Amino acid sequence: MDNPANQFIEIAPDSPTKTAIVPQEKNGKPSIATIEYELLSSKPYAYTLAELKFATHVRRKHIPPAEVKAHRQQLRDEFFARPYACMRASPLTKQYGWGAHYDERGRIAIYPIESKEYQRFIKDENIKKFSAMRSKRA
Repeated sequence: MDNPANQFIEIAPDSPTKTAIVPQEKNGKPSIATIEYELLSSKPYAYTLAELKFATHVRRKHIPPAEVKAHRQQLRDEFFARPYACMRASPLTKQYGWGAHYDERGRIAIYPIESKEYQRFIKDENIKKFSAMRSKRA
């Protein structure tokens, strides 16, 4: 899995929100958006895309830490046997009003659309910008 660098993912053009929303659990279970939000908001620029996707998978499937430690490479190989989308397809950028910035090392942090940082990334001509994917076809 490639890890993008020096990029900013803007919220989707058809995002239903104009301010960032913290994703909530659904039916008492954390959603992908909830897990990604918890990981990225608690440790900005700590995860590459691949690390984030794998950590989200581990949490979502409730894989015990001891099993991850003992079989990490096998679990990663099995997980990445199929392709995974980048942050353009994340519910955070599509539905919840969060922009995603990849630094020069490919590590990710999220920023609410109403923040000064989000606006700074939008105006920065040295960063590649992409919109999150639309939820519906145009």
